[in-house]
Amino acid sequence: MRISGGIARGIPLDVPKGDAVRPATDGMRQAVFSSLGAAVADARFLDLFAGSGAYGLEALSRGAAGGTFVEQNAKAAGCIRRNLAAVGKSLGRDLREVTVLAADARTVPLGGGAVPDLVFIDPPYELIADVAPGVFERLATVLATKPEALVVFELPGELELAPPGWRLLKRLGKGARQPTVAFFRRDPA
Repeated sequence: MRISGGIARGIPLDVPKGDAVRPATDGMRQAVFSSLGAAVADARFLDLFAGSGAYGLEALSRGAAGGTFVEQNAKAAGCIRRNLAAVGKSLGRDLREVTVLAADARTVPLGGGAVPDLVFIDPPYELIADVAPGVFERLATVLATKPEALVVFELPGELELAPPGWRLLKRLGKGARQPTVAFFRRDPA
């Protein structure tokens, strides 16, 4: 698994051994970032259920200003830190504007720091039905001052999400039991 685009393109990503994480595929990340286009430049991101950190790291490679990774698994959080060091070296920039929180994305306070422009959410598929309502409810508060912020949510193709107060803008991928990504934005109040 590697960074698929931007300045750090080709940098290999460290992924924890075993089934602790299910990294977003290179192809899916390419499709997501092609869809995001210029929205990534100078953006701040929040990467929830970050796993290897692939989404946030890809954003940094493509020009994001900084952000926060939230990952509960200590081994995966360690991988994110190592990946961050490799990407930072490739970018030739100090990544002080990036934080790695070893915490549960379902309960960690999301209101600290700058309001993100992009939120990447890639929970274990078996948890989506339980965690999605609470995460979207919390994000509604966090993103209240930034209605243009995008939420990028990876989920299996057979699952539909329709969180109240959010509008589905686009869905990438197709087929049951295949990864897909849904782009959401808050409905105007």
